[in-house]
Amino acid sequence: MTDLINAAALTADEQLSLLSGADFWRTRALPERGIRSVMLADGPHGLRAQVEATDHLGLASSVAATCFPTAATLASSWNEQLVHEVGEAVGREARALGVGVVLGPGMNIKRHPLCGRNFEYYSEDPLLSGRLAASAVRGIQSAGVGACLKHFAVNNQEHRRFVIDAIVDERTLRELYLRGFEIAVRESSPRLVMAAYNRINGDHATDARWLLTDILRNEWGFDGVVVSDWGAEADRVAGVAAGMDLEMPGGAGTEPAVRAALADGTLDPAHVALSAQRIIDLATDAPSGPAPTMAELLNPHDSLARRAAASSSVVLANDGVLPIAPGTRVALIGAFADAPRYQGSGSSLVTPTRLTTAREALEAAGLEVAYSPGYEPVRSAPDAALINDAVAIARDADVAIVMVGLPGIAESEGFDRETLALPAQHDALVTAIAAVNPRTVVALSVGAPVLLPWRHDVAAILLGYLGGQASGGALADTVLGVIEPAGRLAETWPAAQGDVPSDPFFPGDLAQ
Repeated sequence: MTDLINAAALTADEQLSLLSGADFWRTRALPERGIRSVMLADGPHGLRAQVEATDHLGLASSVAATCFPTAATLASSWNEQLVHEVGEAVGREARALGVGVVLGPGMNIKRHPLCGRNFEYYSEDPLLSGRLAASAVRGIQSAGVGACLKHFAVNNQEHRRFVIDAIVDERTLRELYLRGFEIAVRESSPRLVMAAYNRINGDHATDARWLLTDILRNEWGFDGVVVSDWGAEADRVAGVAAGMDLEMPGGAGTEPAVRAALADGTLDPAHVALSAQRIIDLATDAPSGPAPTMAELLNPHDSLARRAAASSSVVLANDGVLPIAPGTRVALIGAFADAPRYQGSGSSLVTPTRLTTAREALEAAGLEVAYSPGYEPVRSAPDAALINDAVAIARDADVAIVMVGLPGIAESEGFDRETLALPAQHDALVTAIAAVNPRTVVALSVGAPVLLPWRHDVAAILLGYLGGQASGGALADTVLGVIEPAGRLAETWPAAQGDVPSDPFFPGDLAQ
């Protein structure tokens, strides 16, 4: 870290002013002191840089950026170099868009497959999560911008995430829920770590000195900025004392409470100065000088997104039908072939630079394609007529490729899933197609495990998770054998919900 600007040279009010955001996405500047503002943007699998309207749940628009495969997808590659490449690309786009900090990667442990945000996280395994997160951080920061590990810590469900108290014993905490963060901090030196909304054993993550200072800084050697999740700070005075440096977003109105605590001696001014210094260092080290343009990055990054999605795809079953040969007559079934489900919802929602559908890609590859939607893509309500239409084209095709999965309304930041099952229309569609065409390939677009009651009735199952803006091209590359779908599962896919060890305790009952 640089010490060219010393917090000790600032007044107490100037130091204090740096400890909260200027607005929704920017830190405060002190131009007369040579301290710049830094823009932060969501970015687990692509940037969500908002210039005008701002929000935290992906409702407002953002500047177009490459939508890469989600963390759940990339984790299936088990390929640290590939994750590093994607991180580099996200970092380059951050430079092009004037973003100084990428809020990612997300690396919380997948405690239960029903967590609505699991598509943003790597694995249920802390070693794999830590190693891949470290690769992502190194990639992002190679472009000169900062990366931010999140959400620290034990943030493993969306249900009541603002108030939930995660009760966990010391050994489990250390070996499972903190271990991945420890690996990433030690191996990649991220510029920021984001403190989570939830409490841990009674203490708010944003106010827990044992977590933010004793473990993160003193044990692991982290020397960067701890930033709150947006609106997560519970007690700003306690947070400053705990080592929670930057409260986001701006406008929280907590400065008077901190100022009063300084005046009555309940808060040591050294804590304010230390946090201010970390934010000064972040701003001073922010990249400057020539940056690439998005126009230069569009094509190579879209190609990388396609290769990453294809390489991370997992063949769950294959009786020899894959890869299919050129000239094959394909019945392409499923509305996701034309209106793809390629990313999750919420704060990670990226406005893509382009979008390649599976229908476009398969037709461009020279296949004879007959298409039928099979379901309505948003809610997928039961509709026998759509299934009958799909069966009609599948019966005489050489191969039927059925694209099913979870609609966007089924999994998102902000709520957990209620069931592991696919929509009934999707399951009924697969069953009906498999009954008339023994060479049925199912392509899954999901952010987390689902039940596959028809798994023994189809010829092949290809899991693409949520493959980003080039997922349609990636599907074509994998089924045609252009790129080997070399992925392996990075999380357990249960045969039934009762097989999940944490199921009796998820999401938790406050009355217990």
